[in-house]
Amino acid sequence: MLKRMALFLATNLAVLALASVVMSILGVNPNQFSGLIVMAAIFGFGGSIISLLMSKWVAKRFTGAQVIEQPRNEGEQWLLSTVRRQAQAAGIGMPEVAVYDAPEINAFATGANRNNALVAVSTGLLRAMNRDEAEAVLGHEVSHVANGDMVTMALLQGVLNTFVIVLARIVGRVIDGYMGGNRDEGPGFGYYAIVFVLEMVFGVFASMIAMWFSRHREFRADAGGAKLAGRDKMVAALERLSLTYGESTLPKQVAAFGISGGTSHGLKRLFLSHPPLEERIAALRNARLDEHAVRQGVVA
Repeated sequence: MLKRMALFLATNLAVLALASVVMSILGVNPNQFSGLIVMAAIFGFGGSIISLLMSKWVAKRFTGAQVIEQPRNEGEQWLLSTVRRQAQAAGIGMPEVAVYDAPEINAFATGANRNNALVAVSTGLLRAMNRDEAEAVLGHEVSHVANGDMVTMALLQGVLNTFVIVLARIVGRVIDGYMGGNRDEGPGFGYYAIVFVLEMVFGVFASMIAMWFSRHREFRADAGGAKLAGRDKMVAALERLSLTYGESTLPKQVAAFGISGGTSHGLKRLFLSHPPLEERIAALRNARLDEHAVRQGVVA
């Protein structure tokens, strides 16, 4: 938790420092924008934090996930015992475990903190995967929780939101002043139109940054799943996904925390929340080869 707070403070300071640099380059008086920076931080982080706090409720509401309170069959008992064992190994509190009705092979994790999370699997996953593969998927999701990915993504999104709000208005003020001959009166309609366009443009770049981080954390969650369930099981689970995965039915609020996010090519790839499955499989296999080489070197 202390690391998350340090990250929160550091990213806020980074946004303020960057805004000051931009204003200096553009010749804008920073004192005119102190209120803007405060407003941007409130709105930028406010939405992300509210979304994080509501994430479990939203996930249950939009997927229809049913939390397993008392196991009704051997399969639900296995789900609970597997997640409990993995949570203990990862050093986190026992998450809620749920099942939601969906045809695709998928699972997700969400929650405001690592000791109060939700791990859910689709009925399609339970039908299509064997126990070893499902165990690896659960390990992947538990690793998301243990790594604090939900909190980190919320903080990152807050930073990006703040940056978009501040930069769009700084640049918008400069452009509007130049087009209006640096008039002294307040901003006109043109200023608001410019800000609207700039927010959309900067928002696209912000999304690219957020998705880059999202793809990076998937490799970490795969490595965590391999540690909790076994590397061969994690590779087998991803191979199964590559053969049978269909379009996700997860709502956008939790889609980035699913086990897979589809595929794309070209510029569209920059907006994927997950790296291609073949790259994730290759990363796990290369890690295994590296570990083997290290062991051989130690023996030698």
